[in-house]
Amino acid sequence: MLLYCHTATRRLKYTADFIGNQLLGRPFELTTDEYFFSNYRGPKINYSRGDITGAELRVQSAGLLFEKGIADHNIQCFETNGHKAFFRTGGDLPFDIFAASFYLLSRYEEYLPHQKDKYGRYAHENSLAFKENFLRLPLINIWIEDFGKALQKKFPECAIHRARFEFIPTYDIDEAFSYKHKQWWRTIGGMAKSIVNGRWSMIPDRVNVLSGNKKDPYDSFEWMNKLNHRYNLKPQYFFLVAHKTEKYDKNILPSVKAMEDLIQRHGEQYPVGIHPSWQSGDDPDKLKFEILKLGHVTGKQINSSRQHFIRFTLPHTYRELISLGIQCDFSMGYGSINGFRASVASPFYWYDLEKEEQTRLLLYPFCFMDANSFFEQKFSPSQTADELKHYYDVVKSVNGTLITIWHNTFLGTDKLFSGWREVYEQFVSSVHS
Repeated sequence: MLLYCHTATRRLKYTADFIGNQLLGRPFELTTDEYFFSNYRGPKINYSRGDITGAELRVQSAGLLFEKGIADHNIQCFETNGHKAFFRTGGDLPFDIFAASFYLLSRYEEYLPHQKDKYGRYAHENSLAFKENFLRLPLINIWIEDFGKALQKKFPECAIHRARFEFIPTYDIDEAFSYKHKQWWRTIGGMAKSIVNGRWSMIPDRVNVLSGNKKDPYDSFEWMNKLNHRYNLKPQYFFLVAHKTEKYDKNILPSVKAMEDLIQRHGEQYPVGIHPSWQSGDDPDKLKFEILKLGHVTGKQINSSRQHFIRFTLPHTYRELISLGIQCDFSMGYGSINGFRASVASPFYWYDLEKEEQTRLLLYPFCFMDANSFFEQKFSPSQTADELKHYYDVVKSVNGTLITIWHNTFLGTDKLFSGWREVYEQFVSSVHS
C-alpha cells in the first residue's frame, strides 16, 4: 500500500508503520514523489491537503505530523460511525486518523502541563479519553477497523490483514506473603496494629500461619500455577525486589531464601520481569540494582518491566528503562482507573516525543487491574465480572491483545478479597471456552 505525503516525517512514518502493520501485516510504503504516486497502479493513499489523481483514498492532513515540538492543541471531538474522533478534516475519512492516532499513542497530552494525582502520577482526569468518555474503548483499533472497510470499498482487491485476538494474563507480586518470612519487627508491628484496630481474629490467624498449621492467605502461587496449566495460559510475572522495606514497598526482601526460591521456581516456568519499586523511581541506581538482583536470582537476562503503582513519568522513566536494557514494558495503563490509557489494545513502540524518535521499547498496554476495581472504583466481585466481560468483548471485537493485571493477594484466601479468586477463574474459563 503506497502512501503519499509531501514530507516523510518521523511522526508520520511511526504512525503509518503502526497502522499499516495493524491493517496489512506490514508498514505502508511512503513516497514524496507525486509523479510516482500518480502512476502507481495499486491501492494508494493520498495524505495531503489536495487531490492528486482522484483515484486514491484521500486522508486530509490536520498538520500535527508535520509539526515540531509540543504545543497545546485545541482538541474538539465529534461522532463518526458511532464513536468519537478528533482532528476533523475533509477527504474520504472525516478526520485525520494518522494525527489522532499519533496524539494518543505518543501520549502527547502527558507532555503538556497537567495536574498530578496523590502519588505524583499523571492523573487520568486530565486525559481526553476520560473527559470525552472513551477511556473504556480501544478507540484506535476501532478507527483502524473502519479505515480497513474504507480501503476495501475503494480498492476491493486490497487484502486486509486481521490480527488474532490474544489474551496475556500478568501477575504483580508486590507482597508475596501476608505473615510468613517477614522481619521480626514487622511481625510484632503487625500484631500490635491488629490489637489497636480491634481486629483480634487476625492474631490467631497469624500464629497459625507462622506455626505451619495454616497456609498464608497471600500464598496463591500453587493455585495460580494450576490455573495457568489447566487453561494453557502464557502469563508474565513481575516481582518487586526492593533492597529494603518502605511504605509502598512491602514485599519480602529478595535476600530471604523463601523469596529467592519463589522467584526461581517461577523463572523456570514463566517469563519474569522486574516490578520496579517505589524507591527506584527516585534513584536510578536502585533500579539498576533491582534489575541485576532479579537477573541473578533467575539466572536470566531481565528485559521486561512494569512499574509498581504504575508510577512513571514521560519521557524520563522510559528512557531510564531503555538505558538498563529493558525491551518490553507493561505499565501503559492507569493505577487509578481501568481503561485504555493510550486508547489502544495492541502492543506498540514508544515514541519519545521530545527527541522525535521511535524507540526500541515495546509497550504492552493493559486495560484491567484488580486493585483499580477494588480500591479505586469500589467494585464488588460481580461488578468486576461484568467489567472484565466488557473488556474481553471490546478487545475481541477488534482482534486486539487483552492484558489484565492480577495480584497474588487478590487470588489467595484473605477474607478481604473473598470472591475475587472465583471471578478470575470464571473469566479465564470463559475466555478459553
